[in-house]
Amino acid sequence: MTSAIYNGTVIHKRFKPKLHFFKYKVFSLLIDLTELNILDKNISFFSYNKFNLISFFDKDHGERDGSSLVEWVRKNLKENKIEYENITIKLLCYPRILGYVFNPLSIFFIYNDKEELISILYEVKNTFGEQHTYIFKIENENLLQHNCEKRFHVSPFIEMNCNYFFRISRPSQKISVIIDQYQLNEKILYASQDGTRADLTSSELIKSYLKHPLMTFKIISAIHFEAFKLWIKGIKFVKKKLKFKNNITFEN
Repeated sequence: MTSAIYNGTVIHKRFKPKLHFFKYKVFSLLIDLTELNILDKNISFFSYNKFNLISFFDKDHGERDGSSLVEWVRKNLKENKIEYENITIKLLCYPRILGYVFNPLSIFFIYNDKEELISILYEVKNTFGEQHTYIFKIENENLLQHNCEKRFHVSPFIEMNCNYFFRISRPSQKISVIIDQYQLNEKILYASQDGTRADLTSSELIKSYLKHPLMTFKIISAIHFEAFKLWIKGIKFVKKKLKFKNNITFEN
């Protein structure tokens, strides 16, 4: 079993046009997609594609229609000329708790049969029910840094004419995900998630749940509460212009 739990912290710090900061504790699952049926069988309060205290549904990711996430990843890798016969797919995400989840960012880590990281997919969601996936090919495992244009409306308080700079560590005993957002070459937002690994077992999962019993509800509530505070501070509201469902872009 290579699936794991990461207990850690999410931080957001806005620099422009006004300072704004928040931090909260979370836990994420790093799920080897081939182990989902084993987890479903071995952990009584965890289910795969069924309601439970904690659960994982295929329809929360990829095509979001309940179809195979493995096939969705393979299709997108092939379309972007990242082809390997044998791959392992691990997904870092929040689980459903009591049937509810909202994942602002989920990350697919793709490994070849030598356990080398060959691709990373950043799956971003907004509160309008939309999703955009940024696909990157990994050329150097020792330098997991990626730049791209912002192509998807996320915050109603940030314009679209921005760039992302991703910095991420390969999941091991610790995980670190850092996203800097720039506008006109000036950093306007820092966001990060870190975590420390625990085995994905019944005992460790219930410990994480008891520390954060309503975590997924807290996440969506915190998003709206922080947006309200930004509005109170007088930060300009940016109207969403385009409608998306499940867009995907390959980034060099």
